[in-house]
Amino acid sequence: MNQEETYLYDILFVEDEKAIKDNYVRYLKKYFSNVYEAENGEEAYKIYKEKKPHILIVDINIPKLNGIDLLKRIREHDHTTKAIMLTAHSDTSYLLAAAELKLTKYLVKPISRDELKNALTLVLQELSNFDVLSKKFLNLSEGFYWNYDLTELFDSNGSVLLTNKERKILDVLFSGLNKTFLYDDIIIEVWYSYDDDKLDALKTIIKNLRKKLPKDTITNVYGIGYKITA
Repeated sequence: MNQEETYLYDILFVEDEKAIKDNYVRYLKKYFSNVYEAENGEEAYKIYKEKKPHILIVDINIPKLNGIDLLKRIREHDHTTKAIMLTAHSDTSYLLAAAELKLTKYLVKPISRDELKNALTLVLQELSNFDVLSKKFLNLSEGFYWNYDLTELFDSNGSVLLTNKERKILDVLFSGLNKTFLYDDIIIEVWYSYDDDKLDALKTIIKNLRKKLPKDTITNVYGIGYKITA
């Protein structure tokens, strides 16, 4: 694990014991560009949604939302962020619960810096060597995500209300990230025929969709069409 490699990634450390948290945050700041910290699960989830760190180090026994429940919530729509679990438990039931969370490593406390360093080395190898892409979910900013199977948009409060036309337009745009879809092509996909009135309707729907999505999700390619910037 070297600084040139680790500075590419952001990390969130979640621990309610202040002395332990402060000690490891100081250590991690030597290697990672941004080190975020939280002392409970609810605070950690808020930081995760806002900052989208590449790596999570989570103590299992944190208040408000324990480490397992925190990662379960995250894994509902994110299978790509790497996670290391810290725990004082070696009980089989905890190990089985954690096994479903796609952890890179499960470390039993007390842990040494060498143990943590070795675990982070595994994480970095995974990040460097493998692209894990979810076929079901697309994570957006501000806690939003698109479910490809359901063709539904979600935020932290649940499903976002969409009209049928809004849903169809998003389904088209999300099918090709950073790809510009021509006005004509979107209209044909959604209305099955083209005329100028439908172009005006498309622009109106896009305007309404922007109010329901994180800022700058839909980009207008002037005079050509729209694309999802992700």
